[in-house]
Amino acid sequence: MPAPTPLTIATQSVQRLVKEEKYYRKELTQQSERVKKLETDLKESGESADSNASFVLKQEQKAVEETKAVFVPLNERIAEAIQRLEEQIATAESENGSAEELKKAKEALGLGQAVEEPPVA
Repeated sequence: MPAPTPLTIATQSVQRLVKEEKYYRKELTQQSERVKKLETDLKESGESADSNASFVLKQEQKAVEETKAVFVPLNERIAEAIQRLEEQIATAESENGSAEELKKAKEALGLGQAVEEPPVA
C-alpha cells in the first residue's frame, strides 16, 4: 500500500478533529442535562437532601466547565488543520492531483468550516 499523500493526511486530520468536536458537544449536552436534573432534584428535596447530592452536583458542574474548556484549543486545532488542508488542496489542484482525493478534501473542508463557535465557558 502506498504512503498516504499530504492531502489525504490533511483531510483525515480535519475529519478526525471535527468528529472529536462533535463528541465533545454531545458530552456537554448530556452533562448539562444531568446538572439541570440534579439541580431540580436538589430544589425539590429541599432540607431533606443529603449532603452527597450537593457534592455530586458540584462535581457535575465542574465536569461541564472542564468540557467547555476543551473547545477553545480544539477549535484552534481545527482552524490550523483547515488552513493546512486549504494549502494542500491548492497544491493538489496546481499539480493535477487525484480528483477523488480532492473531492474528499473539499468535503472535509466544508465540515471543518461548518464547526460552530465554542460554547461560552
